[in-house]
Amino acid sequence: MNRRSFLLSSTLISASSTVIIPMLRIAHATTTSNKPQVRRFLVRQQYQLKPPTGSQGAMNLWIPVPEDAAPFQQLRRIRWTSNAQDSYLSSDNIFGAKALLARWDDCQQPMSLELEMLIQTQNWEPAKEGLLAHYQAPAQIDYPAQLAPYLRSSRHIQIDGIVKEYADRIVGKETNPLKQAHLIYNWVTENMERDNSVIGCGVGDVGEILTSGKLYGKCTDMSSVFVALARAAGIPAREMFGIRLGRPDALDSYSSSAFGSADSNGKANITGAQHCRAQFYLAGFGWVPCDPADVTKMRLAEGKKHHDADVQTVNEYLFGNWDMNWVGFNYGRDFQLNPPTEIGELNNFGYPYAEADGDPLDYYDAANFSYEYWSEEQS
Repeated sequence: MNRRSFLLSSTLISASSTVIIPMLRIAHATTTSNKPQVRRFLVRQQYQLKPPTGSQGAMNLWIPVPEDAAPFQQLRRIRWTSNAQDSYLSSDNIFGAKALLARWDDCQQPMSLELEMLIQTQNWEPAKEGLLAHYQAPAQIDYPAQLAPYLRSSRHIQIDGIVKEYADRIVGKETNPLKQAHLIYNWVTENMERDNSVIGCGVGDVGEILTSGKLYGKCTDMSSVFVALARAAGIPAREMFGIRLGRPDALDSYSSSAFGSADSNGKANITGAQHCRAQFYLAGFGWVPCDPADVTKMRLAEGKKHHDADVQTVNEYLFGNWDMNWVGFNYGRDFQLNPPTEIGELNNFGYPYAEADGDPLDYYDAANFSYEYWSEEQS
């Protein structure tokens, strides 16, 4: 295969490396006097890579690394060991998606990597803290230039045609952006259904979902529909792709199975725990969290109806709040990793991605891709 030359645009780090991330103050744009509970998770990842049949040449592996500048999480430490020839941290230039890149010159040789991260989180709850209760949009809304990617259309996040028609119909004559976002969120949670037969987290092709009328899928599908409808209504919005870390905190009394789990020692196998959430931006306030997909997941897991009281409690909580038994990797959507992949733009970067001589491995197939994730909550 005629592979693209590999662009080594980051400082090279040895194949056995530790990076200590300086501790950052965790705070919301506006805080209350009640300091949120901080949680710490030690996450270990192990990779034993196998090339697709017939592949020769190099193996390249991109592993998503958590965002470390968010108000609800920080990456305290990251270190890895590998027999790769090269391994280093990199990020893209549009969404800031961070990755650990490893390269083996010969994919027919044994290929292994172990990664350990210490992650600190706290619940992000601006709605619960009352910070959204009296929101009024500025008379003149001018969004900062850096929000432009979160107002645009992309391959999977269409905002014109049928998407715009849906957004206009859902929002109606409402002009307050917070209330518009709430109308869109409630429409998604009420009208979409989770389908566990969907592979991974779903594709999230909004135009296809709305055109087909098949309003079901998994977390990427629900979050993508919310994001596209919000952008079509003129509200900056984005998904954040990440992974559950263990048992929930704020939601544990509402579901015994839907929102993550761990054993009595706080340990959890999180290999298949990837989860996508959403955010929208309010002028004069900042980013606001929401998670329409978990409302649909609870309904299916618990065998409940949308109008049931405990479902409505979760529906209310997940508009404006996140329970942080989860860590977010990045906001990347329909974008190219750095260094670039042979396949071109990725739909999203919530799973590890690898190519053997330019041929992609199936990252939804953890058994044949051969990776495993474990998390342990620290006391």
